Amino acid sequence: MPADAAILLDGYDGTWWNAGGRVIEALTGPCRQHGDLDIGVPRTDVAGLWRHLAGRFDVWVVDQGSLRPVLRADDDMPPSCVNLWLRRSGADPWEFDVLLSEVTDGTWSYQRDPRVSAALDDVLTEHGGVRYLRPEVQVLHEAPGLRPVDQAEAEASVPLLSTAARRRLRDALGVAHPGHPWIGAFARG
Repeated sequence: MPADAAILLDGYDGTWWNAGGRVIEALTGPCRQHGDLDIGVPRTDVAGLWRHLAGRFDVWVVDQGSLRPVLRADDDMPPSCVNLWLRRSGADPWEFDVLLSEVTDGTWSYQRDPRVSAALDDVLTEHGGVRYLRPEVQVLHEAPGLRPVDQAEAEASVPLLSTAARRRLRDALGVAHPGHPWIGAFARG
């Protein structure tokens, strides 16, 4: 539940937001089971996040098919790492997937193509007192996979987006993923 992220990050000084399928559900209503909860944070906030979680959660770097624990706040974070996984202990299941976003001077950049960028405040929204990634940005993140779940979430959410949001999605897809089938199918506007 997105409220679980708020509980986990209560007292955390950094910026964070709900991401993943929960973004789509905030717009469309519940549509599928989730194995974990996706949270976004700026890559530059990893040390502060680690300090906030220390002693409560194990933090693991997910990088190019490998996992390794983050043992100290100042552990090196490979530039290719885009996720951290959290669990209470080695005997527990993964509970949170922390998606690392490139944010510089208040500007968010799409990890797959930095030409797609916007003010961080413009890629976030609030729903029920909880911060989320905007749905059109979440759909952009799901676009490369074209998994059935991504297709279903795009089909459910894109028709509910404002004309301006569909236009932003279409333009971002055109830059980062030219020729993507969603450009014409979903992102009219």
